[in-house]
Amino acid sequence: MSVTLFNTPVIETERLVLRAPQASDVEPGITFLMDDRSRYMGGPQSRFQAWRTMGHVTGHWVMRGYGMFIYCDRETGEPLGATGPYFPEGWVEPEFGWSAWSPETEGKGIVREAAAAARDWAWDNLGWTTAVSYIDQDNARSIALAERLGAVHDPDGAHPDLDGWEGTLVFRHTPGVSA
Repeated sequence: MSVTLFNTPVIETERLVLRAPQASDVEPGITFLMDDRSRYMGGPQSRFQAWRTMGHVTGHWVMRGYGMFIYCDRETGEPLGATGPYFPEGWVEPEFGWSAWSPETEGKGIVREAAAAARDWAWDNLGWTTAVSYIDQDNARSIALAERLGAVHDPDGAHPDLDGWEGTLVFRHTPGVSA
C-alpha cells in the first residue's frame, strides 16, 4: 500500500517539481543518509536511523502543516534531494535546509533553484520574518549556496542545544533579500 500526503503544496520551477515526501522517496533518501555525502548533516547514518529520519521529514508535514519539500526532476520525476522550511521541536528558530542526494545534482544550480523556490514559498505562506540555515563550518558548498541565496553569517545566532553542533555556523535569511 502506498499512502501520499494530500492537500500539500506543489511548486514548479523551470526544471523541478517540489512536493511533500512520498513513499517512493524513502529508499533514495535512506541511500543518501547512509552515504558519506550526508556527513555534514549527522551522517552517515545506519539504515535504522536513516529510516527514522525520513519518517521525521514526512511527519513534520503532519505535525506542522509544512516541511521539507522533495525536489524532483520535472521530466523524469526522480527525487533529487530535499529542501525547505523546517522547525522541529527543540530548534531555536525556523530553518531553511537543503540536501543534494546525488553528486550528479551538484554544480548545475539545481539545489539553488529548489531552495530559492521553497524559501520564497515559506516567506509567502508561513509569515516568517527571518529564518536560519545551520551549516557545518567545513561544508563550503552549502556555505556558498546560503550566500548565493542572500543569507549572511550570523556569528551571534544560536543553534539547538544538542550534541554534535560544534563547528556549526548560523546563516540568516531575511525576506526580500536574494543574491
